[in-house]
Amino acid sequence: MQTVQSIESTQSGEKDRLYWVETMCRIADPLLEALAVKQLKIRMPVHSSGSERDEYSHLEALGRLLSGMAPWLELQGLTGEEAKLNNRYAALAREAIDAATDPASPDRMNFSKGHQPIVDAAFLAHAIVRAPHSLWTPLDSRVQGNLILALKETRSRKPVFSNWLLFSAMIETALYIMCEPDWDVMRVDYALKQHEQWYLGDGTYGDGPEFHADYYNSYVIQPMLLDIVNTVGHEQEDWSAMRPHIESRAVRQAEIQERLISPEGTFPAIGRSLAYRFGAFQLLSQVSLLERLPSNINPAQVRSALSAVMGRMIEAPGTFDDQGWLTIGFCGYQPDIGEPYISTGSLYLCAAVFLALGLSPDQPFWQGKSVAWTSKRAWSGQAFAIDHSIE
Repeated sequence: MQTVQSIESTQSGEKDRLYWVETMCRIADPLLEALAVKQLKIRMPVHSSGSERDEYSHLEALGRLLSGMAPWLELQGLTGEEAKLNNRYAALAREAIDAATDPASPDRMNFSKGHQPIVDAAFLAHAIVRAPHSLWTPLDSRVQGNLILALKETRSRKPVFSNWLLFSAMIETALYIMCEPDWDVMRVDYALKQHEQWYLGDGTYGDGPEFHADYYNSYVIQPMLLDIVNTVGHEQEDWSAMRPHIESRAVRQAEIQERLISPEGTFPAIGRSLAYRFGAFQLLSQVSLLERLPSNINPAQVRSALSAVMGRMIEAPGTFDDQGWLTIGFCGYQPDIGEPYISTGSLYLCAAVFLALGLSPDQPFWQGKSVAWTSKRAWSGQAFAIDHSIE
């Protein structure tokens, strides 16, 4: 495994991509291999400062992991060793969905008890939306039926008046992908229009009526808004009208995120849920995947910046336990930063950084030598782009 120093001096996109794939697989292996033999609830530790998190942690882990892996699992045209890995993990992911939704499985997960399942099912739904040809279409009718019923169980859960509205909307968007005739237009409409009311300006939404200085614009809000309107936006004229605004705001927020990465590959430890680690950069990775980066940002500089962040965090001592499971922490093992709702399963939102692996290796993001990102240029005396708001 490469060190932080070697990641920061990586000279090619090919090496960076190899490191990203290796890191993603390292994170995924204990979880998917346990689910393949229906032993997740036996093998996965559930650490938390809260209570009863073992009721939710397994679905948290699966949904969050697959939502980050999904674009790579959906990617066609890979060759060589990466193609073999892709096929293997796609098969493991489908086996995991089966184990998680089969009523007879010892690893059948909680989709209806408590309020939390609406959150975790939404991440699983997001994975389906991002990779329908890999994670939905190949499933046999039995598994498809079990998955539909599991997602619909969450309709009895009332979302909090916050970013949680998007969890209901994302589940309905997945049901739309599954051609379910009773997908709920109102749940989608309410989430989209309420978030329009919560838009604060310059690419930032409030998480509910108030502004929170945290990374939830990237953990949840803007990635889900993007994928919802890109999937079902054409179904309603007013949704279609929202789409260009949602996209332009996401591009601006991604531009801000790129500037937050220090020359050393660190970023501010602000706000809640820091145990999601580099999942804080989901939106930057997603905007890269959509090839919508601003013209003043070279895709390779985003790759270089995210590789530096990844190296610093994943190689920190204590990030994994002896069995390969993620531990609670921001940079290493730091259990005190875990809020009561954080458990072992929550940590797998870090996989959201891997969205850009859905770009094929021949795309500009993965080409060429490492490129200095904005703050690295700024703090070394090099020319760098002036920053501007979008309003």
